[in-house]
Amino acid sequence: MAATPRPLIGILADYVTPKNKAPLAKVPAGYFDAILAAGGLPILIPPMKKDNFAELDALLDLVSGVVITGGLDLDPRKYSQPLTNAVQLMAPRREESDRYVLSKIVERKMPVFGIGVGMQLINIYFGGTLFLHLPTDNPKAMPHFDPTGGPHRHMVNVEPNSYLEEMFGAGELRVNSTHHQAVNQVGKRLRVAAKAPDGVIEAVESTDDTWFCVGVQWHPECDTASALDRQMFDCFVQSATKYAEPAMAEV
Repeated sequence: MAATPRPLIGILADYVTPKNKAPLAKVPAGYFDAILAAGGLPILIPPMKKDNFAELDALLDLVSGVVITGGLDLDPRKYSQPLTNAVQLMAPRREESDRYVLSKIVERKMPVFGIGVGMQLINIYFGGTLFLHLPTDNPKAMPHFDPTGGPHRHMVNVEPNSYLEEMFGAGELRVNSTHHQAVNQVGKRLRVAAKAPDGVIEAVESTDDTWFCVGVQWHPECDTASALDRQMFDCFVQSATKYAEPAMAEV
């Protein structure tokens, strides 16, 4: 009997311009290693220029799920919040491309896993808002990053009756943490899936239980992730496999 083919998983690449060098697309290896370990086959989706957005549709025709990766901050002016000195803007090319891809994912109801700023983009897409800098906008927040750049971890509480509770069970998780922004108001069609002890929202998910749309503020793809974190990729790839089944049946 032939082995079941791995579902193709799109990973949205970052767009960076090193000093005195040509721009490049970049994806930390942890993303595609995690997808492979979970049974998927990763394919990198570069941030396209607006003139080439139609090619993004062609790429989405090939994949069965998409990971929206972490990175720098979204431009708050695009969702009616002020630009402050604390905001570290991602490249406009990446933000515009990611926004377009997410709009098409929602249309297709394709499995999507948002990590870091990927979670924040999902929340913004559905009309939510962000704390632009936790020490300033939310004085009650505990530290969510190490200013020296070292590893930082804290607990999160999984919400009852959430999809995350199905993955992990009730109770607490210990997660890595490197963010200075966070979800403030949750977008429509989303619900909170996990919070830090200080009340900061650490995960959101779709209220549509038939659609895998999950975002987490921590980084389950990193070396500092736990074995429990990797279960998220397992569940995501399983959802992508189910999404691909009708297309495979037609082949």
